[in-house]
Amino acid sequence: MDKDRIIGFIKKQKVSFVCSVDENGFPNVKAMLKPRKQVGLKEFYFSTNSSSMRVKQYLDNPNASIYFYHKGIVRYEGVMLTGTMEVLTDQKTKDMIWRKGDTMFYKGGVTDPDYCVLKFTAKSGRYYCDMKTESFDVI
Repeated sequence: MDKDRIIGFIKKQKVSFVCSVDENGFPNVKAMLKPRKQVGLKEFYFSTNSSSMRVKQYLDNPNASIYFYHKGIVRYEGVMLTGTMEVLTDQKTKDMIWRKGDTMFYKGGVTDPDYCVLKFTAKSGRYYCDMKTESFDVI
């Protein structure tokens, strides 16, 4: 397994799935746009609403996973990363991933109190391709 290949694979995907744990200990999955920023296989940054259910869940329990996949005609490829999710509201981080069109979602702009950043830090992963799976640690 080539970690650089996995990094490139993730960067090509347009959708990601983020998973949180609810107050009853059950996993919750949500489709989101791809991360705004990716640092290798270790860090992923997503934009979201501070008022969202997912933010509350991550504040209560930071355990998380993210998943990326591509289904081709013959080939299915997927990567799951497990780790923790932080909710960041500092202006420097918000500025880092802000995009011009975000005012469509956050009317107050980059300083909108309902705009925050989710930072996922991976600890381990699992890669699937061609009927084979492989677990790996993220360093």
